[in-house]
Amino acid sequence: MKKRALAAAALALPASAGLWSAVVEPHLFAIRRHTLPVLPAGHESIRVLHVSDLHLAPWQRHRARWVSALTRLEPDVVVNTGDNLTADIVPEVLDVFTGLLDVPGVFVLGSNDFFSPKPKNPAAYLTSPSAAGHRTEPDLDVDALVRGFEDGGWHLLDNAEASLTIRGTRIDFCGLGDAHIDRDRIRVTDELEYPRFDGDADLRIGVTHAPYSRTLEAFASAGADLIMAGHTHGGQIRVPFWGAPVTNCDLDRTRARGVFPYRQSLVAVSAGLGFSRYSPVRFACRPEVGLLTLVPHGR
Repeated sequence: MKKRALAAAALALPASAGLWSAVVEPHLFAIRRHTLPVLPAGHESIRVLHVSDLHLAPWQRHRARWVSALTRLEPDVVVNTGDNLTADIVPEVLDVFTGLLDVPGVFVLGSNDFFSPKPKNPAAYLTSPSAAGHRTEPDLDVDALVRGFEDGGWHLLDNAEASLTIRGTRIDFCGLGDAHIDRDRIRVTDELEYPRFDGDADLRIGVTHAPYSRTLEAFASAGADLIMAGHTHGGQIRVPFWGAPVTNCDLDRTRARGVFPYRQSLVAVSAGLGFSRYSPVRFACRPEVGLLTLVPHGR
């Protein structure tokens, strides 16, 4: 009888974990808050809403409603680090961001803004980074997504720059395309030519989708105060008290989410909100957005 009970418990535990990770935790949305001392002395604090990896599917109405309600946080600026799509539903994604498009913002694109996910063995994710294969022509309407964000007033930063003045602080944003699909355009001749920041800016922020080491190194070399990225999903399945087994790029697994120093810069990696529809689970890694409060040095 005792052996039978132990066997039943051994079967029930993984079944319960599987049910939790597939049905419960993907709906436990969180706001991860950080206070970052990156502003010059005397400047007003700035609230940055960091949204990443929405991966919206048509049936995910709960996620859509939760993101739509983030206007309640009253951010001063929005940074979207890509992978908004998982199907060709651009109008629905733009509807999610309707209220937030009234806030100044910038965005980059991730691989799943260009290419829909393909069926694959989820376990392969544990052995090497995922890949978009040899596809070159997008099968998602990325142009409509870009038009919608830009018509709302957000600035595309894929290998591009933009400057915004927020609460009296001039922020120079510099972006790189998604390194996961080799769309980043780092230019080096005798010296680093891109990315580059305006030396007269009060704050320099680098933005990209996937935090590969080459992108972090390029931004840090250019003098970024803050670097923002997504892509990792925080590992998506984390081992309690140990962390993420993978990051889906060459970033160390201990840096799969959160804020950490990189040379003289700070890096903020969001664990994001979603997942590929072919790996629809999150475990010990709640879906999240980041709310970064930028304050002057020394506070």
